[in-house]
Amino acid sequence: MTNRAPSPAGGHPITLGLDTFGDVTDDAQGRPLSHGETIRNLVAEGVLADQVGLDHFAIGEHHTDWMPLSAADVVLAAIASRTSRIRLGSGVTVISSDDPVRVYQRYATLDAVSNGRAELILGRGSSTESFPLFGYDLGDYDILFEEKVNLFAELRKEKPVSWSGRTRPALEDQPVYPYSESGAIPTWIGVGGNPESVVRAARYGFPLMLAIIGGPTARFAPFGQLFRQALEKFGQPDQPVGVHSPGHVAATDEQAVDEFWPYYEKAIRKVAQQRGFRAPTFEQFMHDVGTGGALFVGSPETVAQKIVTTLRELGAHRFDLKYGMDGLPHEALMTNIELFGTKVAPRVRELMAS
Repeated sequence: MTNRAPSPAGGHPITLGLDTFGDVTDDAQGRPLSHGETIRNLVAEGVLADQVGLDHFAIGEHHTDWMPLSAADVVLAAIASRTSRIRLGSGVTVISSDDPVRVYQRYATLDAVSNGRAELILGRGSSTESFPLFGYDLGDYDILFEEKVNLFAELRKEKPVSWSGRTRPALEDQPVYPYSESGAIPTWIGVGGNPESVVRAARYGFPLMLAIIGGPTARFAPFGQLFRQALEKFGQPDQPVGVHSPGHVAATDEQAVDEFWPYYEKAIRKVAQQRGFRAPTFEQFMHDVGTGGALFVGSPETVAQKIVTTLRELGAHRFDLKYGMDGLPHEALMTNIELFGTKVAPRVRELMAS
């Protein structure tokens, strides 16, 4: 079993994991691998995460040529068949453009084949490719998220469901199968910067996952405070707070920066062109790599110290490193995973327990 460190204030244990978008990787000649080989490599990465003792492995839903992980639950099931301990989940499932009934059924099935190790993070998604793909209007962005989270919360009770809304056909005393053996699949709400989503997570009694992908991490501290206040207001039991942030671990700080920066710059420049913002400079990148920034790039000791600072600053209990970047080779990802599991995670647990 994983040696989970207790929270300094008691309560929820500290857990550590990995999150990936399944970015397409390059071969030794710098040529992109096929989607098939990328996905097969991803299965091997999940297996290694289990072997090195990490607590979570999550796959974020995307629908692009360079992030082709549109069916995370299928890949997670493949990983489940070759692992025995690690929790397997989505990070995130874009619930707004999916059918909550099918999401529940897929992850309840994953829960069965993994012997109770499935979990979900439900979110709006920072990318919107799935909306036109599945015939949804971005003008309904807010109502889709609100109604579909509401329906999923009802499905998670694993009782016949009666529900009606604007965004899908109504259900009347409808059982939805399979039921999980635990009675409820662990479900988090992922939040990028929306206080309403923080309050929504508290209203349903779901744990909160903060997606911090840039800038100072300290700006998210009020979200953790808001979450705990809202839980108390709604009469919900205490729930853990998690953090998801990008990063890369290598033997030294210099090697980690050298390996990660070219692929980070390429990927963020691509997103910047699509969304109309300025691509980061190397100086901005290094600022986020530095103290207080949202990029966890460096040696095992550097990354461990930064994770500990972040967990304490935000009152959080879980940290997931979003590893990988479009083109970053599979071999570098495997080294990253090994170092994160064998060096970073034990050091974080040691520091958090002291």
